Amino acid sequence: MQHTAPLSTPGWGQEIRATLALAGPLAAANLLQMLTYAVDVVFIARLGEEQLAASALAVSLFGLVLWALTGLTGAVAPLIAEALGTGAPSVRPVRRSVRMALWLAVLSGIVGMGLCLLLDPVMEISGQQAGIRNLANEYNNVIVFSMVPMLLAAVLRNFVSALGRPIFATAITGLGIFVNALANYAFIFGNLGAPEMGLAGAAVATILTSLFTLGAYVAAIRHDLRLHRYRVFGRWWAPDWQRFRLILLIGTPIGLTITAEAGIFGAAAFLMGRFGAAELAGHTVALQLAALAFQVPFGVGQAAAIRVGYFYGARDPVGVKRAGWVAIAIGTGFMSLTALAMVLAPELLLTIYVDPSDPANAALVVFALQYLVLAAIFQLADGVQAVAAGALRGLQDTRVPMWIAIFSYWVPGIGTAIGLGFFTPLEGTGVWIGLATGLFFAALLLIVRWLRRERLGLTIRAGNVTVTPPPRPEPLLS
Repeated sequence: MQHTAPLSTPGWGQEIRATLALAGPLAAANLLQMLTYAVDVVFIARLGEEQLAASALAVSLFGLVLWALTGLTGAVAPLIAEALGTGAPSVRPVRRSVRMALWLAVLSGIVGMGLCLLLDPVMEISGQQAGIRNLANEYNNVIVFSMVPMLLAAVLRNFVSALGRPIFATAITGLGIFVNALANYAFIFGNLGAPEMGLAGAAVATILTSLFTLGAYVAAIRHDLRLHRYRVFGRWWAPDWQRFRLILLIGTPIGLTITAEAGIFGAAAFLMGRFGAAELAGHTVALQLAALAFQVPFGVGQAAAIRVGYFYGARDPVGVKRAGWVAIAIGTGFMSLTALAMVLAPELLLTIYVDPSDPANAALVVFALQYLVLAAIFQLADGVQAVAAGALRGLQDTRVPMWIAIFSYWVPGIGTAIGLGFFTPLEGTGVWIGLATGLFFAALLLIVRWLRRERLGLTIRAGNVTVTPPPRPEPLLS
């Protein structure tokens, strides 16, 4: 089969089924990835409140850098989808796009490791407690070595998903949970003959899990006939600088958009740390639950980028419209359900991470329950902005959405968080109101841009290297 793009515009029902078929495994993989992180939280929480707070500070910076660089290299997904959607021979443009994205993953990952090592001065400037700082540095100095394999695996995940194999992402991430749990059990507490490393052992577990995930993607691609025909690992040393620049051009605004969004949540952790360890721990647990729910619309947004990208490559504005609106409806509908669950059964949700009946968790639980109410309020906005951003990425529209994100999160968002958190008695609740404000602004502005896509000329595909058919049969490797 030459490509996965539709040969004609599907009806609304067909598009719903196609989007669910792609988004389902991606969302499941995202949820399983969050469960992988949840395993870390569960094991680290057994070490104590300070260890949990320290890991939250380290992960706030590491996660921010990793997520931004994943967005940067993730520009390969709409490029693959566009190449498939043209109907022209796609092996060579897809292979070269993936190859350059892998190059970018290595180069940007090395830079990202250096940025993560700036954690200590950031903690010092933000006034974190000395004991928590020492623990956070211990954890951070090890976990940074998982950055590059994680980014390489993310590129391969985009490749298998765009080629119609998203179930591989689900299966590999699911297996990674067991690897991570076993490694945490061994290296944190010194079981199975491993050294007892405490908090640093959790970071070692993350490294081992990232290497397993990368190896699993490589094995899956080499053994699946449909994926193997693209020979994405062939001539890995051969550059294609025009395509490399194109990925940078599209991906840099995506990375900055993610930085703006993830950055406000990371900044919130540092703001919460000034109120005390219990407030920070409660914030961490509540935010984990909100992030868990977010993985579904995030997966739908990933599917939207691919589905919209197919029709963008095929120059089909009707298909673009249907793919985008179907994805937005699916993402928003799911977040309505999670908001309801946070209002009706918050303590049940907390049991995913902590034991609410344990007296040692009493202060943490009180704060977490307060923040979950606010998390329920911003669920709809979070779903809309995530999927609308994905749909616009399918049109390779990333620059203006970047500015929308920067403005929304860092003007009304962080401004409200600081104002209410430090200049009113609301403290942590005020910070969470600020998070909700930023999300609502982003959702509104992104959906307006999606509504105006044709008037703005976003559905008109410009010619670029990804869609030029070769003048002769494609070589085996190039």
